[in-house]
Amino acid sequence: MARSTLKQAALSRRLLFLALTGVAGCAPMKARSPSSSGLTPDEAHQETVVRRYFDEVWSQGRLEVLDELLAAGYINHTPSAPNPPPGPGGLKPIVAAFRVAFPDLHFTIEDLVVSDDRVAVRVRMEGDHEGPLFGIAATHRRVSVEQINIELFRGGKIAEHWRVTDELGLMRQLGVVR
Repeated sequence: MARSTLKQAALSRRLLFLALTGVAGCAPMKARSPSSSGLTPDEAHQETVVRRYFDEVWSQGRLEVLDELLAAGYINHTPSAPNPPPGPGGLKPIVAAFRVAFPDLHFTIEDLVVSDDRVAVRVRMEGDHEGPLFGIAATHRRVSVEQINIELFRGGKIAEHWRVTDELGLMRQLGVVR
């Protein structure tokens, strides 16, 4: 790839991160892999935690892992799940409900950006709707929906979480809306 194209791609990713987090003047964007020398040890740890969060918790349904990955006072700022109790205990019923609705639920990390104490990650959620989901009876339809998540770290754990999901796309795929 041409050098100017690489620079443009890097700038685009940085601008996306700034837009997502609202952080002005944050540190230069770091590499996306913990094996890269551009990440600090804390940033490499944060990336590992986020990868485990989507793989072990959401894709595998291992709720007990939340106790290890989330801070005791974890705050979930997600608009579609207003004011869940703080801490891992507030997220466990949400994950459990999704795992009942989509027993084969799988998250794929599409993009991941680490900068200082935050990780921004774009994921794809996929699964077959085989159980009730917040009042919506099983439709037996396959869904594939994108999300953007921002995780704020304190003391090596996820302390705050923001998520935006293509919920209209999800409802369309389930046949709830047209």
